[in-house]
Amino acid sequence: MTQPSLLYKLIILFMLENSQNPLSNSQISDFMLEREYTNYFQLQETISDLAASGLIESETVRNSTYYKLSEQGSITLSYFNKEISPAIKKDVHLFLKELGMQKKNTVTAMADYYETPQGSFSVRCKLLEKGFSRLELMMLMPTEEAARAIKENWEKKSQDVYAYLMEELM
Repeated sequence: MTQPSLLYKLIILFMLENSQNPLSNSQISDFMLEREYTNYFQLQETISDLAASGLIESETVRNSTYYKLSEQGSITLSYFNKEISPAIKKDVHLFLKELGMQKKNTVTAMADYYETPQGSFSVRCKLLEKGFSRLELMMLMPTEEAARAIKENWEKKSQDVYAYLMEELM
């Protein structure tokens, strides 16, 4: 029988492995708390333990923390995957499908921007594959309009930019 805290960790690792993008703390909490797997405080402690042990990685974007599975987390889950019941796995898949986050073998483009203390705008563009960063670009733009244009065009043109960079750099 699996200890409850170990099961919570495995469920979170399973969620992150099967999500096409990093999941926010809020999304993980929604899943775990709506199904009454645990309480909020135990859940936050579990997430903190996973991060401290290097099984998940976090990134904060505009006051939201997003988590993704680390390589070590993936290896760990492969050893203990059978400890998660088929019913819980089904719940995870349904939840991710409802969010539109069920893992596909596609590459996902993400971008955001923010104003720097110097008054310019920093644009961060990412290309994710299976939840892991394939490419990250950080650019400073003089105006918010320029930053917004790059953010909006990144999704359409990211694959071309990546292909161009690979051709030029290899």
